[in-house]
Amino acid sequence: MSRRSGILEFAVLGLLRESPMHGYELRKRLNTSLGIFRAFSYGTLYPCLKTLVASGWLIEEPAGDSADTVPVTGRTAASSSSLTGRRAKIVYRLTAEGKEHFEELLSHTGPDAWEDEHFAARFAFFGQTERDVRMRVLEGRRSRLEERLEKMRASLARTRERLDDYTLELQRHGMESVEREVRWLNELIESERSGRDRRRSSPEGSAQQDKPGETGGLPRHRDNTPPDPSDDTAK
Repeated sequence: MSRRSGILEFAVLGLLRESPMHGYELRKRLNTSLGIFRAFSYGTLYPCLKTLVASGWLIEEPAGDSADTVPVTGRTAASSSSLTGRRAKIVYRLTAEGKEHFEELLSHTGPDAWEDEHFAARFAFFGQTERDVRMRVLEGRRSRLEERLEKMRASLARTRERLDDYTLELQRHGMESVEREVRWLNELIESERSGRDRRRSSPEGSAQQDKPGETGGLPRHRDNTPPDPSDDTAK
């Protein structure tokens, strides 16, 4: 499985954990809530859904049926649609195994979670992620960007004299984009730490566990959407 398809599967499972949806709703949410999927088409989404169904992480149900309706497979749905002359609208629902698999994915904090597109998808589901995992992902992302920034500065210092004004400006723009995201990450990390420290110092803090959805004092007056990785034009 490619990294790109893995990100899509992760996002689909995360959205369906919130509520069951049909394909059109899923694609709309992927486009509007997760901007990294703006270019994804139905031709990409439906093979992904079929893979998740085959893996036992999703089930298909006819749209409009009650919660106790027996799930049907794509083949059964296609058969029923042939009887009515219309294509049946299928709703995708997360299974217990799918929820468990998604929670396992949420707990991963390896290097893949720090890359541009994967980080944006992970950040979109921080509300469902444990605080310690959020911290490791944020710190890993910051470390990755600081390494990138150091390389960009070194490259610019070596090539500055050979660059025309426009190429030089493009290089500076790329550096400013990375610097801006590092500052943003610093603020998020500090907010997470402040929230954790306040929780530990409270009388009931020692008796309670951090839960998904706790923002750690995330500043609400700021737009905390991850910076668009496409702004980094000088990777």
